[in-house]
Amino acid sequence: MPDGAPKVLDVRNLNTVFRTRTGEVHAVNRVSFDLEKGELLGVVGESGSGKSVTMMSLIRLIPSPPAEIRSGQVLFDGMDLLEVDDDTLRDIRGARIGFVFQDPMTSLNPVFTVGFQLREPLMRHMGMNRREADRRAAELLELVGIPDAARRLRDYPHQFSGGMRQRVMIAIALACDPEVLIADEPTTALDVTIQAQILELVRELRQKLGMAIIWITHDLGVIAGIADRVMVMYGGQVVEEAPVRALFKEPRHPYTRALLETIPHVRGKRAERLEVIEGQPPILGAAPTACPFRDRCAAAVEICGRENPALREVGARHRVACHLSDTGAGSGAAPEPEGAHV
Repeated sequence: MPDGAPKVLDVRNLNTVFRTRTGEVHAVNRVSFDLEKGELLGVVGESGSGKSVTMMSLIRLIPSPPAEIRSGQVLFDGMDLLEVDDDTLRDIRGARIGFVFQDPMTSLNPVFTVGFQLREPLMRHMGMNRREADRRAAELLELVGIPDAARRLRDYPHQFSGGMRQRVMIAIALACDPEVLIADEPTTALDVTIQAQILELVRELRQKLGMAIIWITHDLGVIAGIADRVMVMYGGQVVEEAPVRALFKEPRHPYTRALLETIPHVRGKRAERLEVIEGQPPILGAAPTACPFRDRCAAAVEICGRENPALREVGARHRVACHLSDTGAGSGAAPEPEGAHV
């Protein structure tokens, strides 16, 4: 993406907390990032790193209670989505910001036909009548590669395969030609053939519609192939953000490098053990006052245990939150994922 492209989303100092019986869990901590028009931002990190909660917080999809967005701004078209009234937010969800959820089995309503669930946003947000919505719904199913689309509008979610249900979810998210599409691990449960088809579909739709995309995933190979920029999350916060080429060529945070080293490779010694990151991600009972990765970091020093580093610029559009980023402890070229085209 060229520098200076207009921003469609600007997130500033977002903090989200869950209240539980045993105390608070600080799931999202001072997260700030932006998204440019037509850009694909990849968001990576282990389970529990705060990726999904961050993105659901943007359009207030997290259940409240137990969740509470404590502070921050989410600026979209001059509006702070954390401050607008519910009616305005409902008009934005689905129409201008689409969301593809992680599990289509639980996201699609099993008692309504696929056609009904596709028609609903078209009639609500686009003002279409039933006939117009049915025609557009069939076009959307064809767009995402579902054959015999007009007939399949009468089918229920259980009559579709897992890959087809994911395609339906994408069709619903795209129904109103959104300016931003948030996709939460949309290919995780799919076999590699269907995954490749979904990724190719996203590339085509992005080129055709010009929308900006946030793609949440564990798969760094996918990110290498489709993203313009990558945001790495750990402990509910952003630890590194960089253009995709820069991230793979010179990762600056020890956690980013550890993630890249866990990627399996088909070449080389077959007897080599897969790399793992020892330990577990933290459960944060309070906002972190020290580096959340310090207990798993082989390069940690004394300051890591008493001060949580802020994100700072270390290169062109490259930010990292690490006390050691100037020493080279977290830097160095990483092996390119098999099949990646960066």
